[in-house]
Amino acid sequence: MRKKLLSSLLALTMVVTMFAGCGGGSGTQTSGDSQAPSTTSAEKQEEVAATAEEGKVLNIYCWNEEFKSRVTAHYPGYSEVDATHGKIGDIDVVWNITPNKDNAYQNNLDETLLKQDSAAADDKIDIFLVEADYALKYVDTPYTMAVSDLGITDADLANQFQYTKDVVTDSNGVLKGLSWQGCPGALFYNREVAKEVLGTDDPAEVQKYLSDWDTFNKTAETMKAAGYYMTATVNDTYRTYSNNVSSKWVVDGKVVIDDNIMKWVEDSKKLVDGKMTGTADLWSDDWSAGFYPDGKVFCYFGPAWFINFSMAADVEGSIGYNGGWAATEGPQGFFWGGTWICAATGTDNVETIKDIMLKLTTDESIMKEIVVQDDDFVNNKPAMEAMAADTSYSSKVLGGQNPLAMYCAGAGKIDLSNLSAYDQGCNEEFQKAMKNYFEGNATLDEALDIFYKAVTEKYPDLSY
Repeated sequence: MRKKLLSSLLALTMVVTMFAGCGGGSGTQTSGDSQAPSTTSAEKQEEVAATAEEGKVLNIYCWNEEFKSRVTAHYPGYSEVDATHGKIGDIDVVWNITPNKDNAYQNNLDETLLKQDSAAADDKIDIFLVEADYALKYVDTPYTMAVSDLGITDADLANQFQYTKDVVTDSNGVLKGLSWQGCPGALFYNREVAKEVLGTDDPAEVQKYLSDWDTFNKTAETMKAAGYYMTATVNDTYRTYSNNVSSKWVVDGKVVIDDNIMKWVEDSKKLVDGKMTGTADLWSDDWSAGFYPDGKVFCYFGPAWFINFSMAADVEGSIGYNGGWAATEGPQGFFWGGTWICAATGTDNVETIKDIMLKLTTDESIMKEIVVQDDDFVNNKPAMEAMAADTSYSSKVLGGQNPLAMYCAGAGKIDLSNLSAYDQGCNEEFQKAMKNYFEGNATLDEALDIFYKAVTEKYPDLSY
């Protein structure tokens, strides 16, 4: 069976050669006749039975420090040895952290997974992390174990938000990963600017100026007149539009640009031409300048993790450091990102992985700790509903606001019916192509042609 498994992975890799990662890269073909066969539950149960004794090394593959920080701070019994090593009882934990830039994380992960069958026990991948945009690349293959084969039941996961399970459910309906977080989005706005320009920083009142895209764009004109950019870049709004499409990127093998994506193009072009926003890439210095007062940016779009990881909230002098942001719903609901824990087929640490998954994604007390200590929104409906009603909880970055009720409402509305394995590649190539149009270096037709050529080069099986 192991030889068959490796053959399946090799065959899949020949078909799927270009993948996407947050911060650079592409996606994959995981649908249709080219899809790799799934390993049967019976075969996996044989593997689990054959490795009843836990391995000596737990190898974890990820792209940044987020999951490591959650384990270090919240998993009982974990002790840190150094930046890339820890201990769980007698097990050595090894953190293999490869940044996402230029698709390096996925390239390294793919190469290592293909060696999984022949690797020594202590060298095998045990856990690896995936993001929503490319989760299907892995869950629709035998790279990943079903969580049921770890001994995790539906009853264990009853309190999780359904969309977080949908993201990592394969085409056969098998759940292949778990997340400790939910990532419904909100609009974060500068309180001082809101008071100066709109006369209030109250979230309910500010929402009236942001309730739909036409109202949002009209408010952008008001902000410009007062000397502020509405957003740091057109890319700040992209996911809000792209999360509210009526069809998938690919239909019957053809690339389809949804009307709501084209509305983003139309609205963004007007904002850029009117100098109400810029064209900087996300995570660039120009984009992050708005986290400080001198950046003159009114708002950003993001989920809970955005506060903790992206807004320079721990840097003295930033808006967040002084509790200067607030959250409201914005023009449309959306979600962004999330991190899922997957067990690699072939692991010899089944019980340890099971315990990590259960502790971090189902233990209500631990999950509440994550909210309070890390400003995260966790994947547990009762815990979040309780904390949303808890007047003792507030976010320092958001000036004492409790945004959890807003997040809870958003998480329950997330619709993944148009999620596809091509999302990351299509989204990234589309934004790159449209930058030419926004900056006046190409007509709209020329920019669309750039996109079509780039995405079909990335996915040779597609047409347009």
